[in-house]
Amino acid sequence: MSTPEPDDSPDPSLTCDTCRACCCQLEVILMGDDDVPRHLTRQDRWGGEVMRRLDDGWCVALDRDTQLCTIYERRPGVCRDFLMGGVECAEERAHLDASGRVIHLLRGPL
Repeated sequence: MSTPEPDDSPDPSLTCDTCRACCCQLEVILMGDDDVPRHLTRQDRWGGEVMRRLDDGWCVALDRDTQLCTIYERRPGVCRDFLMGGVECAEERAHLDASGRVIHLLRGPL
């Protein structure tokens, strides 16, 4: 008897309208075929190219008023692959407090 595969389908109750863009506080490593405007990137301490983040940890490409990506059509592949309502999305949402701020166990609120 085989073990059932875990359900990878997105949770329809998790939408971008209700998450307060928590994925926009993650480190985004750029790959060779990403076409992000250069002024929105920086080099990390290992020499890799990453999306720049503001002092409070938010991605520099996020419009803080609308919570929408300002470079959506040119967003990195990592962002394109981040499935709304998927496993990674649900894991990040688990770090939101009641006000929607991201809580990291070792660093506290961002």
